[in-house]
Amino acid sequence: MKLRLHPIAVATSAIALSAIVLAGCAVGPDYRKPDVDMPVTWQLDAPWRQSTPSDTQAKGAWWERFGDTKLNALQEQALSGNQTLAFAAARLTQARATANSVSTGMYPQVSTGVRASRLRIAGNRPLTNYNSPNFATVQNDFALGLNASYEVDLFGRVQRNVEGARASAEQSAADLENTRLLLSADLATNYFNLRELDVELDVLSRSIELQRKALELATSRHDLGATSGLDVAQQQALLDTTLTQVDVLRKARSQYEHAIATLTGTPAPNFSLPPALAPMTPPAVPIGIPSDLLERRPDIASAERAMAASNAQIGVARAAFFPSVILAPSYGVDSRNIETLFNAPSVVWSLGVSLTQTLFDGGRISANVDFAKGGYEASVANYRRIVLTAMQEVEDGITGVSALDRAYAQAQAAIVSARRVLDIANSRYEGGVATYLDVITAQQSLLNSERQAAQLMGQRMLTSVFLIKALGGDWPDAKLAQK
Repeated sequence: MKLRLHPIAVATSAIALSAIVLAGCAVGPDYRKPDVDMPVTWQLDAPWRQSTPSDTQAKGAWWERFGDTKLNALQEQALSGNQTLAFAAARLTQARATANSVSTGMYPQVSTGVRASRLRIAGNRPLTNYNSPNFATVQNDFALGLNASYEVDLFGRVQRNVEGARASAEQSAADLENTRLLLSADLATNYFNLRELDVELDVLSRSIELQRKALELATSRHDLGATSGLDVAQQQALLDTTLTQVDVLRKARSQYEHAIATLTGTPAPNFSLPPALAPMTPPAVPIGIPSDLLERRPDIASAERAMAASNAQIGVARAAFFPSVILAPSYGVDSRNIETLFNAPSVVWSLGVSLTQTLFDGGRISANVDFAKGGYEASVANYRRIVLTAMQEVEDGITGVSALDRAYAQAQAAIVSARRVLDIANSRYEGGVATYLDVITAQQSLLNSERQAAQLMGQRMLTSVFLIKALGGDWPDAKLAQK
């Protein structure tokens, strides 16, 4: 017996076969990451030396390198309670859900439907044949059907959509990592600013104690008639000026404290951070080579994934020039009696294909392609800008840490010299061979030197945080550079 195929079935099979043959022939450019001009090495200044990090470097709890348990606790609190981070995590969830939703376009959509109704057909309805009169009819209608729909992706529109959605999801993941890095760096910056003010306030406290003792001495000598009232007035003015600075520093400290509260997800009125004078020493940071930034920094990864998503949109826009083909087969049963619903005469089916081709749109599709190309070119420029900024930040951090290390060592030597000057000035004043102005000048010089050392210590910590952020986060211990 010769098998005869229905013409619709033949056409549907041919289209399905074409879809298989042409699978992967997506229009639009395939994505390739653009080249960027990366220098071979950094401009190193002593005491730096280059490390050799791998592309599997950790980017986790870098703040633990500073050895401050309170900072570690605040960072953990921020990672669990910060609302900006929670927002970024929610956006990642949305992006992944969107990618999963778009990916379903690669597969057939299958649905089923059940219908049960009792209806009356009018006897006065329009005739389709004047020789066959109409009659009013009341009857049941029971139906059970299975429908399918599948867009044959001959020109890669669906494929490019999926590529773009997946790249966007990966971009959101990189954005989340970048938000974590920025959050931890912002928290560490505020924390070390606050601790630097603790040290400055301690310096002022010790200076005030010293100045009050000097005021008592000047007052006693004035009461004995050994000096004029000018010495007392000068010392009192110096003490009042120092007390004023205490209130200014306390105001700045409270602002850093409030910022830390917000970053950790705590209402500012419910948060307090007691003063602490623990020594602050920045860790040695391995800097690697410039090309490592392309693998380490999440903001660069985010910009690169944005390029991939923009590139995919060019293919989506170009696919609109070509026809869209949709297969829509269906199969089911339909009967007026539920008892005969599954009998052979109740079977209904259809095989269908629809093809849609735009013939004239006034240049809309071309404009969309140009728009997509412009978006890709913008993403490339943004990617290169971020890479250049990253290299600038690392180079700034390298030179900054080196300069501050030298300045801090010199500031410690200046404190020793200032204390020696103050001791000499006090001895000369008590011996009557120097004016009290020399003592006040020496006191002010010592105060300035100690405050400068405290500020330089804070700047060293901040610059180390800045450099770690610029390099993209933490590093393996095996790759630690010796400073």
